[in-house]
Amino acid sequence: MLSRIAATVVPALGSMTTSAEFPDFQGPGILVANHTSLADPGIVLAALRRVGIEPVILATAGLWRIPVLRYLLDRDGHVPVHRRTARAADALDGAVAALRAGRHVLIYGEGRLPSRTDAAEAAPEAFRSGPARLASASGAPLIPIGQAGARRITSGSHTKQLAGLLTAPLRRPRLHVHIGAPLMLPTEIDAASAVAHRAVTEAWRTAALHLGEPAALAA
Repeated sequence: MLSRIAATVVPALGSMTTSAEFPDFQGPGILVANHTSLADPGIVLAALRRVGIEPVILATAGLWRIPVLRYLLDRDGHVPVHRRTARAADALDGAVAALRAGRHVLIYGEGRLPSRTDAAEAAPEAFRSGPARLASASGAPLIPIGQAGARRITSGSHTKQLAGLLTAPLRRPRLHVHIGAPLMLPTEIDAASAVAHRAVTEAWRTAALHLGEPAALAA
């Protein structure tokens, strides 16, 4: 349901293009994307649906407090992340179960949005250990995803984000999502995190270059 909603809404907000290095997306796989804006989960979901992937999402548990959204999230098997609580480890178990069932799982390695208020592109920040630990526990490959342009829809203060969302259908910002080739991560967690970060950074650079973003040239 969330993928279908994203595939309907995102084309109304901007002009999205996609590219992929690997045509066969048979699961399971750990999809790791760069996180820059409140808009990019929808953009990534819409892009993934174009290639036939409707993933399980690891998302902040706060979304489950919204009654209708909670129903949709639970119905489609998405996994709540209870950050900084005793239940934080439950998300890993839920994600591993989804992967063993043959699903793709979408996770954000950075674990947070950047604190910047501008709408420019920048390389992904340092990763937390989540993707590496999930790969170690499941044995599934990592599929790096780079998205660029989401900050042109929403970024900055709450007021600026709302204004960006309302004006996006008129501005039609360009968006691009690049899906990289699957790779197996090393078993050591720190090394695996570094490999995952490099792979997602390269996917982001490809997406940003597609939009002509100067940040990709400097990264």
